[in-house]
Amino acid sequence: MRSTSADSSWPGAPATGSPSEPEGATGPDDGRNPDDPVDRPVAAPPSSPRLDARYGRSPNRRRRRGVIAIVTAASFVVVFAAWVVFAAFDGTGSKLETSDLGYVVTDARDIDVRYSVSVEPGTAVSCAVQAQNTTFAIVGWKVVHLPAATQRSTTYTTSLKTSERAVTGLIYRCWLP
Repeated sequence: MRSTSADSSWPGAPATGSPSEPEGATGPDDGRNPDDPVDRPVAAPPSSPRLDARYGRSPNRRRRRGVIAIVTAASFVVVFAAWVVFAAFDGTGSKLETSDLGYVVTDARDIDVRYSVSVEPGTAVSCAVQAQNTTFAIVGWKVVHLPAATQRSTTYTTSLKTSERAVTGLIYRCWLP
C-alpha cells in the first residue's frame, strides 16, 4: 500500500496529502511507476536444459509421474468397484436374524427373556442370553441350543438364574452351529 503523507520515505511520494499522481508522472494511469523496482513485473526464472537436468525437471519425468498417478488412481477405482460388486451381489445375505422382545423379572434371582429368531426352516441355532444389573454388569448368562424349526421366525422364552437382581435381559449373540 502506498502512503500519501508528506513524511513518506519512498521516492516519488507526493509532497501533499493528496491521493493524486505526483507531478510530472508519465505512463499508465494505474498508479505504478515503471522506474520503481517494486512496481516492475517479475520475469520467470531462466530455464536451460542444464538446470532442468540438474533439478530433475524433464518432460519424460513429468510424463512418468502423470502415468504413475493415473495408474494408481485407476487401481483404486478398480479395487473399490470390485469390493462394491462383491459386497452387493455375493448372495450371502442375512441368514440369521434375532430380535429382543422383552423380559420379566420374576424375583431377585430369576429373569425370563423373550426373543425371536429368524432363520431358514430346518436350521438349528445356538444363542447366548444374558441378564444385566443397573450398572450393565452381566449377572446371568446362558447358552441355549435351539432345535430346527419348521417356520422361518420362531419366538422363544429362556429363564435365567442371576447372581443379583437383574434389570434387563437380552440376546448377546446367536450363531449357526
